[in-house]
Amino acid sequence: MGIIKEFKAFAMQGNVIDLAVGIIIGAEFGKIVNSLVNDVIMPPIGKLLGGVNFTDLNFSLDGTVYKTLEEARKAGAPVIGYGSFLQSVINFIIIAFCIFILVKAVNKMNKKPAEEAK
Repeated sequence: MGIIKEFKAFAMQGNVIDLAVGIIIGAEFGKIVNSLVNDVIMPPIGKLLGGVNFTDLNFSLDGTVYKTLEEARKAGAPVIGYGSFLQSVINFIIIAFCIFILVKAVNKMNKKPAEEAK
């Protein structure tokens, strides 16, 4: 029974609970950013570039041209889905920027009065 009590004490420490909350919020924040990129940012960019759907941008390694990534995958063709990759890069940049802003704000709030005077 000692190990169960020890595990319970470990799990109830503030750091573990804070980490769990952070992971859950981070996962949900990722979904929001993913929706922002896929549903808000990329459609106007695609429209400006002549109606391009970025998720369908692909390069088929078998030499056949497929209009959509789904079409290529249904055909079993080996494809490089670089449009999906571009969207993932944009997601990463937005998340990294948001984290940068958050850390900057937290650091500003945690400054000691002596540091602010400098």
